[in-house]
Amino acid sequence: MWWQYVLVFIGALLFDIVPFPFLPAFSIMLFLQLAFHLNIWYVIEIGVVGSVLGRYILTLYIPLLADRFLKVSKTEDVQFLGNKMKENKWKGQLLVLAYSLLPLPTTPLFLASGIARLKAIYIIPAFFIGKFTSDSIALHVGKYASENTEIILQGVYSFQSVIGVFLSLLLLFGLLFIDWRSLIQKKKFVLNFKIFK
Repeated sequence: MWWQYVLVFIGALLFDIVPFPFLPAFSIMLFLQLAFHLNIWYVIEIGVVGSVLGRYILTLYIPLLADRFLKVSKTEDVQFLGNKMKENKWKGQLLVLAYSLLPLPTTPLFLASGIARLKAIYIIPAFFIGKFTSDSIALHVGKYASENTEIILQGVYSFQSVIGVFLSLLLLFGLLFIDWRSLIQKKKFVLNFKIFK
């Protein structure tokens, strides 16, 4: 049924539109694929498009939240980091691709690009390739493991999931509280916790 694929799209979009570390979008894609016995390749294609759109929307509204809640100095600091990424477009694209292939939440990556007001062209193409690849692997592995639903349910709260969320929070901490200009320009590591208005 077509409406089940619409659920895949909406689920992936909603999982990746939130501005905080959340379950990966492939988890809702896998759940719906198993629950409705959907074609796995359609789920991957539709889910990845929903996920990419969710991340794109995140980059559009996160500058508004940053302007409202973060000090100007912190916003300028993250924009400086974004400008460094734009200086060498290929290195930036490779960084995004490599990061999106890792089993880590990509929320910090999109928060940084949104706050830095990077154009979507700098991040979305490489993210799409990495997301399609990593979600394809995750869904095929999940489908294979679906013979034992206990394994899947345990995987949601597995050691790897907890580590992934912890690393994502650590990356968010670094993005928000490290003074990136001091680190890159002066090679001096400085933490600044006074970032909110």
